[in-house]
Amino acid sequence: MIEGALFNPTRLTLARKRRGLTMTKLATAIGVEPRSVSAYEKGEFGPDDDRLSKLSEVLGFPEAFFFGDDLDEPTPDIASFRALSKMTAGQRDTALGTGAIALMLNTWIETRFELPTQDLPDLSREDDPEAAALALRQQWALGELPVKNMVHLLESKGVRVFSLSVDAAEVDAFSMWRQSTPFVFLNTKKSAEHSRFDAAHELGHLVLHRHGSPQGREAERQANTFASAFLMPRSSVLAYAPRMATLDHLIKLKKYWTVSVAALTYRLHTVGVLSDWHYQSLYIELSSRGYRKSEPDEGRREASQILQKVFVALRDESISKVDIASELCVPVGELDQLVFGLALTGLNGGRTGKARISKPPQLHIVSSRESVCK
Repeated sequence: MIEGALFNPTRLTLARKRRGLTMTKLATAIGVEPRSVSAYEKGEFGPDDDRLSKLSEVLGFPEAFFFGDDLDEPTPDIASFRALSKMTAGQRDTALGTGAIALMLNTWIETRFELPTQDLPDLSREDDPEAAALALRQQWALGELPVKNMVHLLESKGVRVFSLSVDAAEVDAFSMWRQSTPFVFLNTKKSAEHSRFDAAHELGHLVLHRHGSPQGREAERQANTFASAFLMPRSSVLAYAPRMATLDHLIKLKKYWTVSVAALTYRLHTVGVLSDWHYQSLYIELSSRGYRKSEPDEGRREASQILQKVFVALRDESISKVDIASELCVPVGELDQLVFGLALTGLNGGRTGKARISKPPQLHIVSSRESVCK
């Protein structure tokens, strides 16, 4: 045990849920009765040295992690999940555990760097999600051109974007407001086009549902409509849409907006370019070719420029991810899963296009003082 420090039961609960384990499974893994794990998490008593060592080994967190202060943990009521009804409680808790570690990492970064402040308007009073998407494009001076890189755009507007390495189709992405800071988590297991749509979808939640309503299917429908309109503005789609589109035409055309062929097909239908019959025919062909599960001619994956700049600045101060993980008392692998697998290499992210967004965020080092596991 850590001399002079107290075991924190909330951190054990977080670590267990992060690994997707029930109390019973964890108890079996460390060789105790389930009631002992329950007692650990309720704070009735802490594990002895041998059990603490076993907990650290099974959960993959250093022993010091369990002796830190309470963590800021996101809860299901503030996080917006795309397919919550299809997710198991374990999948949800695993994702929320990622969010808790991301909040901790973000705080660590913000004490050392001046990051962009959020510039997301509250569009919750807008009844039409498509109108909201157009209004936001106008406010951000994006015009009708494609967004070159969704992750970079969000970051330039003060959104903290982290990767979500969860190998489950039900966990696409999620977003949340924490105090006045917006967060978006994107599943890196998806295609580049799917991830861009997820980013736009979560942006929709952030500007349309900041105050928590509506919920469920209606909120998801609104966010989907917003994302489609934001990535593929109506005027732009009408200008470029072929008269008698074939699937091969659409595979080429999707590159202009860097969207999936399925999303483009749906958008062409909603703006009236495709008849019901034409849309259904294309969708049947799309499914028969397997393009609902795998994306043809996938684009370049997007990654964070904020985190990349942070790592470069830290490298100049001889601070590595191992050092950060040590200060936060978490495994390095947890950080890797949050930062799009970035090392210290430059990433452009996204395809080259004509759309312009604001200048890349400027990072300023505030301090490099030492910290403890808090």
